[in-house]
Amino acid sequence: MPDQFIIAPSILSADFTKLGEEVKNVVAAGADWIHFDVMDHHYVPNLTFGPMICESLKPLTKNLRNKNNESILIDVHLMVSPVDALAVSFAKAGADLISFHPDATQHVHRTIQTIKAQDCKVGLVFNPAQPLDVLDEVIDELDLILIMSVNPGFGGQSFIPASLNKIERVRRRIDSCGKPIRLEVDGGIKVDNIRQVADAGADAFVAGSAIFGQPDYKSVISQMRKALS
Repeated sequence: MPDQFIIAPSILSADFTKLGEEVKNVVAAGADWIHFDVMDHHYVPNLTFGPMICESLKPLTKNLRNKNNESILIDVHLMVSPVDALAVSFAKAGADLISFHPDATQHVHRTIQTIKAQDCKVGLVFNPAQPLDVLDEVIDELDLILIMSVNPGFGGQSFIPASLNKIERVRRRIDSCGKPIRLEVDGGIKVDNIRQVADAGADAFVAGSAIFGQPDYKSVISQMRKALS
């Protein structure tokens, strides 16, 4: 398992009237990555934003630093179908890591290679009721596996407890393959359950309303890190 835990606030819950300021503030509060929830009103019911937001924020994130003095990584979760063209657009706009759903593309391996060809890290996302079979074929190609602990499409949902079992199963697969693959969880992550999710095997945590919905970002992230320590 990678040495450190990653906190990745989702800008889906940020105030878009001052998005750059929100990103600066959440990084100053201790965020490691900035998470983009991209929805297309096709694969999921909601519609969010496109590569232009990524392109606008990239100069900012390049100059910000996390606790390890690293540039802030832009972590893009594509809830879209088809995947390839938009993945390339986000990579060109400055995304550092792009994750997609295997059921949103006809050729999972080809989509992985398309993203890698843009010099971008790649992840695969699994919905709550989705089997993990495809991992047997492509796990060696991945940098990240993202487990959805809510059904994709809307922020502010409650964590699905059955996700813990899936996280444990994915952790075993990662450990067996021997690669330093991040195991990220997205959906209903809060101070009071983040430790339980980490104990199941996760090492990266997406939080939207749990952080951006609070008046003091630093307090929330500090409480999360305390729970993880």
